[in-house]
Amino acid sequence: MSRSLLALIVVLLVLVGGIFYLSTRSSEKEPVRMEKVVPLDNLTK
Repeated sequence: MSRSLLALIVVLLVLVGGIFYLSTRSSEKEPVRMEKVVPLDNLTK
């Protein structure tokens, strides 16, 4: 096996491993409740 082919296989394995690792991570966050003052000026007309 040539060195370039071996390097290509190693790079592909690292890429596939990285994609698999990122796909198994939980990226969901709990929603944060934010309370704002909403002006009701348009309802007084």
